[in-house]
Amino acid sequence: MKPQLAHTLYDPDATASPAVARRLDFVDYAAEVPVHTHRKGQLIIARYGAVSCYAENDIWIVPPDCAVWIPGGIPHSARATWNAHLNYLFIEPGAAALPERCCTLAISPLIKELVDRLTREGVDYPPDSHVARLTRVTLDELASMPQQKLSLPVSADPKIRAMADALVSRPEDRSTLKEWAKRLALSERSFARLMQRETGLSFGRWRQQLHLIIALRELASGVPVQNVAATLGYESVNAFITMFRKAMGSTPAHYFAERKNSGR
Repeated sequence: MKPQLAHTLYDPDATASPAVARRLDFVDYAAEVPVHTHRKGQLIIARYGAVSCYAENDIWIVPPDCAVWIPGGIPHSARATWNAHLNYLFIEPGAAALPERCCTLAISPLIKELVDRLTREGVDYPPDSHVARLTRVTLDELASMPQQKLSLPVSADPKIRAMADALVSRPEDRSTLKEWAKRLALSERSFARLMQRETGLSFGRWRQQLHLIIALRELASGVPVQNVAATLGYESVNAFITMFRKAMGSTPAHYFAERKNSGR
């Protein structure tokens, strides 16, 4: 029997409430959520594990201390780690002062607790109820959360998308810029220019950012550092840790320990 598709279990647009929250544990559902859209905006918070989203020609990562904000009406899909436990907050357009574009937000312990509390409430609540007051506090707090740079530009260009899909599926692929240009029937110079124009990054920087996003997702789900390094095609664990430290300012162990100690 095929696993259930998470996005078909609940229609957030069936209620006009300013915001409604739902909890989803991916051990019970398919890890791949196909492209879909809804009127309400969607905040995705990872309580455990991690999820990566495709939206607006970008890949977005949701590690345990952050959330991805997807405004209403934007087509999006997602892929969760097998053990991901997520909270969704669906927000009516105009109900909160949130960005008009997709972004990753840092999430305070207070917001995580408030959203978790709201997952236990009904969706059609009176405007003067306790749930409505909790919702207003949550939305006010959420509007003050800073954005984090945890996305990867992909572009709608078919050649860039083909390369991105291939490297997302096989991140250990260490093909050079020249080899990728040949695969895509481009000259090396043309491919380099196309990457810069469509993504704003060089091929090397783009692939490093992809590796970082995958590493954060896998490490958050409990995969050992050695296994993550191998998955990404690094010749040694030390080489992977060096890349991670340069990008995030600390080793993987310290990065996740700091977030655990801070209560996030």
